[in-house]
Amino acid sequence: MAAPRDGGARRGPASVTRRALRTTLSACAAFFVCLYGLDEPVAATYALFGVVSMAALSHIPGTGRQRAAVLVRTAPVAGVLIVLGTYLAVRTWSAVAGMLLIGFLLAFVAAAGPRAGGAAPGLQLLYILPSFPPYAPDTLDERLAGAMFGLVLLVLAELFVLPEQPGPTYRRLAAEAADTAARCAAELHRAPYTLSAASIEAARTVGEALRPSRVDEADRPAGPGLRDRALAHAGLAARTLLNRMARLPAPPPGGLPPEQGPEVLIAVGRAAAEAAALLDGKADATDEAGALLRVRAQATAAAVLEESSPPARGRRRAALLEMADAAVAFTTAAELAVRGRRARLPAETDAGRFWYAGHFPPRLWWHRLAAHAGPRSVHFQNAVRISLALAAARTIAGVESLPHGFWAMLAVLSLTRTTAAQTRATVRLALTGTLVGALTAAAVLALVGGRTTVYAIALPFVMLVAFRVGPVRGVGWAQGMFTLVVSFVFAQLAPVTWRLAEIRIMDVVIGSMIGIVFGLLAWPRGAQEELRRAVALLLTREAETVEGTAAAVAAGTQGNPPDDRPLQRALTLAESAWAQHQSEPRSPAGGAPDWQAAMMSGHHVLWGSRRLLAHAGPPLVPEDASLVHDRSVAVTAGMRAAADRATPDPPPAEPAAAGPATGVAAGEGGGAAGAEPGVGPPRFFAALTWLDSLATDVERIEAPLAARGPAGTGG
Repeated sequence: MAAPRDGGARRGPASVTRRALRTTLSACAAFFVCLYGLDEPVAATYALFGVVSMAALSHIPGTGRQRAAVLVRTAPVAGVLIVLGTYLAVRTWSAVAGMLLIGFLLAFVAAAGPRAGGAAPGLQLLYILPSFPPYAPDTLDERLAGAMFGLVLLVLAELFVLPEQPGPTYRRLAAEAADTAARCAAELHRAPYTLSAASIEAARTVGEALRPSRVDEADRPAGPGLRDRALAHAGLAARTLLNRMARLPAPPPGGLPPEQGPEVLIAVGRAAAEAAALLDGKADATDEAGALLRVRAQATAAAVLEESSPPARGRRRAALLEMADAAVAFTTAAELAVRGRRARLPAETDAGRFWYAGHFPPRLWWHRLAAHAGPRSVHFQNAVRISLALAAARTIAGVESLPHGFWAMLAVLSLTRTTAAQTRATVRLALTGTLVGALTAAAVLALVGGRTTVYAIALPFVMLVAFRVGPVRGVGWAQGMFTLVVSFVFAQLAPVTWRLAEIRIMDVVIGSMIGIVFGLLAWPRGAQEELRRAVALLLTREAETVEGTAAAVAAGTQGNPPDDRPLQRALTLAESAWAQHQSEPRSPAGGAPDWQAAMMSGHHVLWGSRRLLAHAGPPLVPEDASLVHDRSVAVTAGMRAAADRATPDPPPAEPAAAGPATGVAAGEGGGAAGAEPGVGPPRFFAALTWLDSLATDVERIEAPLAARGPAGTGG
């Protein structure tokens, strides 16, 4: 099995050196050809900054081939932005209005995933560059030609200069998980009908490899498209399937009825093996996935017809049906991930779970962006923060007629972070680096004067060092070396003096101060506080869904899928806040819940609720209904206690808050909540199995809090 990766190798010194070399070659080649070969200084400026914006300022993840694909798709957008910036520069007010709107849209597109979000800063710069005087729409052709020429050279450099070897894709990791699931199903089919310790560890390792945090950003299925959604769904379903296999209870004495044991396991194993081959591109069949659907339907129908079961038999049946449900979700999602809108889905497919199947990309993009269109989304907060800061910088540059005012906006763009503390620390280092770089540049400009040949010879070396040292040594080095780069560039475009370095310092100071001000005014704590609020809302929505589902099972309502849109939206906001939180500085204090366990519990609530309410069932007898009610109360109490602790300013926690959930998971304690069930219908045991798994989720969520005690805060 290929080892999981977190993308760290692609951010190491060797990778940074290769990227710096590709950026330098394409930027200098485009600049020198336009300036000295064609005598087009405008085209030369846009050619160089087109490369710098998309290669140095942007953070497009992946290998050179993956970045080249993103560049090709964003090139038309870059052209449109240059056109808009050129014509909106006619007045300061129109330039500011455009900066406010376009700046927001480009920053907000980060909600579409790391690939789109990584290209956004570079596209911002390509809009900023033409939005400053002189207002010269007659040079639009030169601007577009220069920028496109630079991007073409950058694409070629990414493809052919020191190409990187791709690692295992998420599809490959999902295929490995399917292979492991097939082997586990075969083992569960043999006595003693449970997994060995080695198999449990193998399932855990393969499942952990599917965590998005362990996959390179370029390979994470985080986009809004159908295939990305389906692949992410397949990864989550594979992890759930492996977990269900590892925790499958032992069968009752006397063998397994066909509808409860062997047929389900055989169907799960064959469908998993078929899905592995499909994801690997080694097969095109989906016969076993269809057979699994039929076996699951038969097992479910048999469970409905059986009025009562002993506890061991009922728990085993419920666990097997949960396993079959996870396998159905996995095989269906794998089919969608491979074939997209051409997927052959059976009529019995859960339209609610796979709502995205068959939708066109614009609809899916709109759904993703609309889910984040509100002040509780960290993507919305970041977009508001950066657009207001850019508009303020453009206003000051226009009113005060700052020379090279786009440098101030570049400082806003490159130095503003998602937390005020991080922005202040970044600005302090950046100003120090800029000051040192400006003093060095002033000395060189004073000594060399107007001898442009010296600057032309030195530019590639200075640029290579800047793009190699900056990402490794930090923002101070990056700003200092970039000050030298822009000084050497503008010294070749027009006669300059040492005062150019003075202007550079002034612009960076202005941009930095604007970034600090808006960092303090607009959500200064970034995702750290928002994550707590989002997880608290998620756990509250989970508790509400659990209460409603348990009540419906006890009352024996007809099979109707629940309205779980509030829970889905809460889960979306929590996952986006968690993703940003991972990139921000952490408080050294403990006391935060297990955030990722909270996300997993949200999916478990969604899936389990839909599964339980998909089919009609008879009302439970009072004893069974009371037991389901009491266990649901214990689970929801644990969820609400975890929600209280997750809030930004949690109230003093009671030590026994998580006790009921722990007792349910362990099957301990007195009263109805801890009573061992007797003979009961299959739906009763399915509900208990689901509630027990959620109780385990609550324990995982609260484990860091329990280890530290109720006084802990931070995270």
